[in-house]
Amino acid sequence: MVDVLVLGLLGALLGLDVVSFPQAQISRPIVAATLGGAFMGNAGVGMVCGVLLELFAHETLPFGASRYPEWGSSSPIAGAAAAAGVAAGGGAPMALLFAVPCGLLIAMFGGWTMVKLRELNARLARHRLEALARGSARTVAGLQVAGATADLARAGSVSLIGAICALPVARLIASRPAPLAPYAMPLLASLGGAVAAGAAWKMFHSTAGTRWFGLAGLALGTALVVWLTR
Repeated sequence: MVDVLVLGLLGALLGLDVVSFPQAQISRPIVAATLGGAFMGNAGVGMVCGVLLELFAHETLPFGASRYPEWGSSSPIAGAAAAAGVAAGGGAPMALLFAVPCGLLIAMFGGWTMVKLRELNARLARHRLEALARGSARTVAGLQVAGATADLARAGSVSLIGAICALPVARLIASRPAPLAPYAMPLLASLGGAVAAGAAWKMFHSTAGTRWFGLAGLALGTALVVWLTR
């Protein structure tokens, strides 16, 4: 129960970063899943889970009124589930084979809740149109605080539900035979890589100059990996 409550609080804070405050990129999967894994005692497997989720996250551009999966409240649960599976005696590949799809499902559910939150914010604003037309600073501040508070509660609820469902299942899977373990990491990496490559290809053909930034980032990242692993 303590694990679930703390993960719910962590997901609430990270989910708030997606849109409301402070938008500091701590809600990205590679950060959020690492934090979730660290809380469960294994930051390493949490980070690997975050890297795999990040491949899928590159497919969406979270700006404006677009609909997209909500990674802030889902990624720490995925990282925690992967760490819980390893702690329960399962191998990291099978733990990740459960945690990554689990994170994707929670992210999709979180994205749906964000749409509902926007609808709620619109209803609250419509009830105060006259005050907004007068330029009432108090009304604007009140709507901002109400929206941020509702977003905190939304993200916390998503994380809480996710943790309640994911952690017991991760521990249960860890206690079972794992015939798919040798294929788990290649499968996840190939699926995530294909999605990320498709997203990069789409961006390279739609935005001028991005291919050069992409190639520069690839070269820099490859050089960094080679230097760190020598």
